[in-house]
Amino acid sequence: MKLKKIEKITGKIELISGLHIGAGDTELRIGGTDNPVVKHPHTNEPYIPGSSIKGKVRSLLELASGLLIKQNNGKPIGTSILKQLKDNEKESALAILKLFGVSGADSQEQETIGPARASFADAFLSDESRIMVQGLQLSYFEIKSENSIDRIKGTAENPRFTERVAPGLKFNFSITLKVMEGDGDLKSTLLKGLKLLEHDALGGSGSRGYGRVKFEFDSKEIQEKFEEAPLF
Repeated sequence: MKLKKIEKITGKIELISGLHIGAGDTELRIGGTDNPVVKHPHTNEPYIPGSSIKGKVRSLLELASGLLIKQNNGKPIGTSILKQLKDNEKESALAILKLFGVSGADSQEQETIGPARASFADAFLSDESRIMVQGLQLSYFEIKSENSIDRIKGTAENPRFTERVAPGLKFNFSITLKVMEGDGDLKSTLLKGLKLLEHDALGGSGSRGYGRVKFEFDSKEIQEKFEEAPLF
């Protein structure tokens, strides 16, 4: 196993709708929201954790592969599934495992697969968005009020206030891709995963319209390849 090169894929993520990636803050403050979003601890600006992008891209690729039913435990695809697969199915599983890696506990064929090829950095607010918000005295955030409806009375109940990062903001993203000898075209698999994400949602409450995003790549060549990439 030999490392041939490391490619860097960079660009911007534009929020088409409000984004909620929770901060895990269990303390409810007076006048605060029930569900605050994750923020940078020094600047209090919103950012998108790389782990959130990675996790969603992987889950969508696994769903698109049709292999989850063979695993039947709701967990990410692991090396144990490989012995059940042949030809195209095995190729798809190996591409996912090589891109995202396997856990230390999942040791079967780990030496053959090697390290995770894709590394997702946290996506921080772009300079243009920061200048726009500060110049126009806008807010990075919005509060979305939600509730449930009593089916008999037709009245709203249990109001809940969720913080979202406001649509229209852009974040700088960076993904590094290790290219190992004999790997094949893993970049196409990665771009397919990002395209699936663009058609789905990032963060929480995607079924309610949250987390719609658009990818803009710095490389014209990668942008064209992304636009031409088939979803299925």
